[in-house]
Order: sequence, then structure tokens, then C-alpha cells
Amino acid sequence: MTDQKNVVLSVRHLKQYFKTGVGKSKLVVKAVDDVSFDVYKGEVFSLVGESGCGKTTTGRSIIRLYEPTDGEVYFQGVRVGSGMMSLTEGIKKAKKEAANFSAELKQKYEGKLEDPSSKQAYEEELKKIVETKLSKIQTFREEMRARRQDNRVNNYELMKKMQMIFQDPIASLNPRMTVKEIIAEGLRIGGERNNDVIIEKVNKVLETVGLLPEHASRYPHEFSGGQRQRIGIARALVVNPDFIIADEPISALDVSIRAQVINLLNDLRNEFGITIMFIAHDLSVVKYFSDRVAVMYFGKMVELAPKDELFANPKHPYTISLLSSVPHPDPRFEKTKAKRIRYNPSMHDYSVDKPSLQEIKPGHFVYCNSQEFQRIQKELSGS
Repeated sequence: MTDQKNVVLSVRHLKQYFKTGVGKSKLVVKAVDDVSFDVYKGEVFSLVGESGCGKTTTGRSIIRLYEPTDGEVYFQGVRVGSGMMSLTEGIKKAKKEAANFSAELKQKYEGKLEDPSSKQAYEEELKKIVETKLSKIQTFREEMRARRQDNRVNNYELMKKMQMIFQDPIASLNPRMTVKEIIAEGLRIGGERNNDVIIEKVNKVLETVGLLPEHASRYPHEFSGGQRQRIGIARALVVNPDFIIADEPISALDVSIRAQVINLLNDLRNEFGITIMFIAHDLSVVKYFSDRVAVMYFGKMVELAPKDELFANPKHPYTISLLSSVPHPDPRFEKTKAKRIRYNPSMHDYSVDKPSLQEIKPGHFVYCNSQEFQRIQKELSGS
């Protein structure tokens, strides 16, 4: 396991819920539901899963394009984002419990309060209940104030060390801005005002991503898809980030261009020591590019392991199903390989024995309940 001192990003119980519909038909969509993981310095950490499983929402919540509903995000040891839902619910629950205990206590002493000793005992018990619950509520409120304070603090020097490469290279670039203006925007927001310095940094980062300084005066529509994605990468790199969230940066590109972009990211990682969180659904790319892989399904993280371990020894039924669907370039192999395995969520019985992300072996985590955990342990031991 990697040394905890090398943790760049730490996500704890992240939740991102969205409300949809109106009136009585309003629904809550749990796009990300209680996700926790760490990302270590210099690694490529991949999030994979089918479309709509919450990969992109996780990335956007980490970088605070979406404010988290609940949970905490720590970057380089500093809390940079947090939600309030669990604290708000905790306060409501404490108030409700206090009211219920008070009503039960009043019923217990009904008709006895005329007796001075009974009245004193009643008041002492009531005081104890109020003090206990008020203390709990106060703790929740102090934590809420601390989280609000952290959320209000705009630590530009820290947050500019975290950048994002977006999925769609067309939609993520302003068509009315030149390449120079697009790339330089982060520098200007960070306080850089010297135009000569800006031009120098823009030209340097363009060369780093395989473009030319003369491209700086052009507009996004004048470039191919691969070149536009390189501009997006340049925009992220120009502020010298330590951590990049790459949200399916190759999904809109041709196969040959995909290889160029992946190799570029690999070179940047090796040259500058940048840590990358890579969001994708192409498992072939993930296998080539990643150090550790986390699999998501319906907002939950169902498996997390080093790349080689995950591909060689998947344990969650959804991961097994996902890997069985990976196409192979050899048609003869495709013809003879085993039939694709389908995942049916109803195979799990979580009505009583609730699941959680459990470590089945060092560094390998699976979302399972105690019964499933025991079965996996037997499989690993060969018994």
C-alpha cells in the first residue's frame, strides 16, 4: 500500500444528489452516493463504469463545479469542499429525539409532579436530556460553521493546483476567444498581469502539447478534434497544476488521435510528476494507462484495486460483467471467448445485512456485505 504521506487527494463519504421534477412528483437522484477513496502522488487513478454511473459528477464535485451534497474533499491535506446534509439531518434527529424523550418522561411522571421529590427527579432527568441533546446539536453546528468557512475561503494558490480536462473539446472552449485568451484565462484569474509573461507561458505550453506558437492567434473552430483537446490540456497545464482530473478526454476522438492524447498525458505525467484522475469507460485504455482502478455502478464504488490485480482477479459481479464485455482485436479470439456475463443487481440481498466497501486483501476493496465478504475470503484461500 502507498504511504499515506503521499496522498494528494482524499475523498470521504462524498454524496451528490440532484432534485428533479416538480411538486409531489419531485425525485432525488443519487448521482454519487457515499464514495470514499485516496489518490496518491504521481499515480494515474482511474474511475470506470457505464454511462450515468456518476464518474463525471464525482470529478466535478471534487473540483467544486458542483457543490457537494455531503462528505468532504481534502486536497494536499486541506479541506477544499464539503457538504452539509449529514449534519443537517443530525440536528433534526437530535431535536426529534429530545422531543420524544421529553414526551416519554412527561408520561412517566404524569400525576406525580405534585410530589416535591418526584418533581425534582423529573426536572433533573429533563435537564440531563436537554443538555445531552443540546451538546450534540452544538457539535453539529460548530462543524457546519467550520465547513462553511472552508467553503468560503477561495484559496487560489491551492485550487489552481487542481485542474480539469473536459470531455467535449468543442463545448469546453469558448468559440469567441482566441487560443491565447483561452489558455491565458487561468493565469489572469490567478493574478498575472504582465502580458509578456503571459505570451511566454502560453507559447511554451503550446509547444509542450505539440502545437505551435502561431496557433495562439486562431480560434477553436480552426482546429481538429485532437488539436482542440490539446488546447484543453494546455489550458490545464499553464498554471502548473499538481493534480489533473481528465474527464474522458479521448471519448470524442478518432482511435489514432486517442493514442496521441494518451501518450501526451503519459509524457506529461513522467516529465512533470503530475497526478492524474482519469475518468473513462474504455477499459483497454484504462488497462494501459492506470496504476489503480475504481469501478463505479449507480453512484457507488463497487471495487477498487491496483490495475493488474483488478483485471486478473475481479471479485464484484459488476466488475466481472464489465470486463467480460471488453472486445478483443483478434476475431478468432472473439469467436471462441466465453459469452458475455450479465450483471443482475437483484442477486444481492441487502435487506438486513448492509454492504460496505471492504478490504478483501491489501489494496483490493469490494463493495459487499459480511456474507459476501466471507464467500470471497473462501475463494481467495481456495477452500
